[in-house]
Amino acid sequence: MKIYTKTGDKGTTALFGGSRVPKHHLRIESYGTVDELNSHIGLIRDCVADEILREQLIKIQHDLFTLGAMLATPPEKATLKNGKDRLNIPKITEASVSYLETAMDEMNEDLPQMTHFVLPGGHPTVSYCHIARCVCRRAERLSVALQEETAVEETVLQYLNRLSDYLFVLARKLTQDLQATEVKWIPEKLN
Repeated sequence: MKIYTKTGDKGTTALFGGSRVPKHHLRIESYGTVDELNSHIGLIRDCVADEILREQLIKIQHDLFTLGAMLATPPEKATLKNGKDRLNIPKITEASVSYLETAMDEMNEDLPQMTHFVLPGGHPTVSYCHIARCVCRRAERLSVALQEETAVEETVLQYLNRLSDYLFVLARKLTQDLQATEVKWIPEKLN
């Protein structure tokens, strides 16, 4: 199988189900940003030594491929004529969202209470988490915009919302594990 198909040479791409849209279409932006996020999470995983965190990140990467496939399938094309699901893969569900919440709760048990916003940084791996968090928020914003045009499964939006929280908590945990300094954002007072 060749990687290149030449079908996108004129600026369009195919969605699941066969319809073609411009490469700048909001649906493409949504799942393309999820793909970008997945790459950032792969970078984080490559930097993390903790096996539990690595397993969480691998699961999240699998979930993001699923989520991207869900976004790449227009609702009117999601079901085949025989009534079967076109994707034929497990979907992002409330259990997927709960997985992130449980992981955050476990990480939070050993973290100091947050009293201020924190500045991103302190260690390259922590910074990667913050970059991924920002990309996740962008994917969420794009998916919400897509939802204004067409149906997007609610669990997709919930998952992206929760994942950005997970990445923030992960950044704090790695700050602690790597003995980096967490710099609080304390606004300067006006005279």
